[in-house]
Amino acid sequence: MQTLTGVGVCAGRVIGELVSMPAPVAEPAPGLALRDEAPEAAVARLQEAAAEVKAELKRRAEATTEKDAADVLKSTALMAGDKALLKNAAKLVTGQGLAPERALWEAATAYAEQMRSLGGYMAERAADIEDVRARLTARLLGVPMPGIPEREDPFVLTAEDLAPADTATLDPAKVLALVTSGGGPQSHTAILARNLGLPAIVAVRGVGELPDGTPVFVDGATGEVRTEPGADELALVEAWERSAAARGAFDGHGVLADGTEVPLLANVGTPDDARTAAGAGAQGVGLLRTEFCFLGRDQEPSVEEQVEQYTAIFEAFPARKVVVRTLDAGADKPLPFLTDTEEPNPALGVRGYRTDRSVPGVLARQLEAIARAEEATAAQVWVMAPMISAPSEARDFAAMVAAAGLRVPGVMVETPSAAVTADQILQHVDFVSLGTNDLTQYTMAADRMLGSLAELNNPWQPAVLRMVRLTVEGARRAEASGKGPRNVGVCGEAAADPALAVVLVGLGVHTLSMSPRALASVAAVLRSVDLPTAQALAELAVEQHSAEEASAAVRAQLPVLAELGL
Repeated sequence: MQTLTGVGVCAGRVIGELVSMPAPVAEPAPGLALRDEAPEAAVARLQEAAAEVKAELKRRAEATTEKDAADVLKSTALMAGDKALLKNAAKLVTGQGLAPERALWEAATAYAEQMRSLGGYMAERAADIEDVRARLTARLLGVPMPGIPEREDPFVLTAEDLAPADTATLDPAKVLALVTSGGGPQSHTAILARNLGLPAIVAVRGVGELPDGTPVFVDGATGEVRTEPGADELALVEAWERSAAARGAFDGHGVLADGTEVPLLANVGTPDDARTAAGAGAQGVGLLRTEFCFLGRDQEPSVEEQVEQYTAIFEAFPARKVVVRTLDAGADKPLPFLTDTEEPNPALGVRGYRTDRSVPGVLARQLEAIARAEEATAAQVWVMAPMISAPSEARDFAAMVAAAGLRVPGVMVETPSAAVTADQILQHVDFVSLGTNDLTQYTMAADRMLGSLAELNNPWQPAVLRMVRLTVEGARRAEASGKGPRNVGVCGEAAADPALAVVLVGLGVHTLSMSPRALASVAAVLRSVDLPTAQALAELAVEQHSAEEASAAVRAQLPVLAELGL
């Protein structure tokens, strides 16, 4: 037996045969020239291929019920029809006489290299461009497009990493687990695996050397992959299945063993998401991603269109809290009518709340739509701005919220500056929500998409936990100054980790928001500890020297995790 380890990103235990992603589409020969085809006809064929790939991706987006998957497919579809990419490829056809497949390959490669050189979020877009390059090249050559292998029997899928469009289209009924040698804990692969409830491990060194058909045991909680599983591994899988059945559904009441209330909310992005979350027992919405109204559009949606969408979501949670994050455009979510794709470092550029400086009016109209939707429903609507870095920004946003007729303003804590000035920020707003994905990235100065930095880009990092503690302490100082209760929530992926959820509560966080699939597991573990225990475990985690040490130290004190297979 051989044991490989990586970063577990979604709990679950399975046994199955390993199947690798197929080899990528081969690069057309350098200098491949046109043969018996006029340049104009070749360009037309290139444009036709792009239109077909774009249409296919849009069709898949419309067919999927997973919001994040649909967003990824829509984004990839837009890139397939990118006018600049196609224009550059056409120039290589007409100007240098290259075959359209070679021209497309060269244009896309140059585009990808440009994005990768920028670093941060734009480096992530390079993988998307290369995915589109492969799809368009395959269509031009008349060969099968890349994608998830099709097998009759369920299997464990392995790859260096998956393109977002591939990850978005995998079928959980056929893919038992996902194991990648690259990627990070906050990558598209990891986030979509969590949303699908698919056991997943990233950054597993050596998994690519295992031949297809190798029987493996996968533990998405511990990050272990074992070859040639036997009776012990089968027993672990059976124990996981029993514990999952015993946990059942979330009963809609997040509470510690001593009765301390910890409301468990859901992250949603569409009306369908909201209805699913309500059905799963979520006590409200801790993060409504409003980008779904804007992505895939060349123009800003009207106020009326936004009102209709927000109303449908609010109606799913009558008399319950719905925290709305205003448009988080920029970086990995560029919008043609709002963001500048030429920024040298978009992760540190005009994104989130900052877009109101460059294109004023979009945010005000969105707040108007949110206010009108709140008036039409019984939901308790809270509104927060993303990418806040200074108390003055919180003050100005609170003024905009009040002008729109909304009552509860808040901000996201995603930057270290927001964490360390939380007391001043909370002089102006009523609550903050910790976006642990970006907070980890910015605190550790580590691109969250890179598997090579997975160790750093982990919310268990003691430095990140100290940022959470600073935020809570700031809220307490604001309360002591007479500002009234100041709520601190977490809406990043960290809240879906049952062990880390205990630590967050111990640090003083009031509410946790997560994928609906994580509610039952998090609730079960929280019910096993009282507040003093959670506080002691939080202090234990903060005192460690690495993310791995912090996680191991806490997990060792939570036997319920092993009992539940978490």
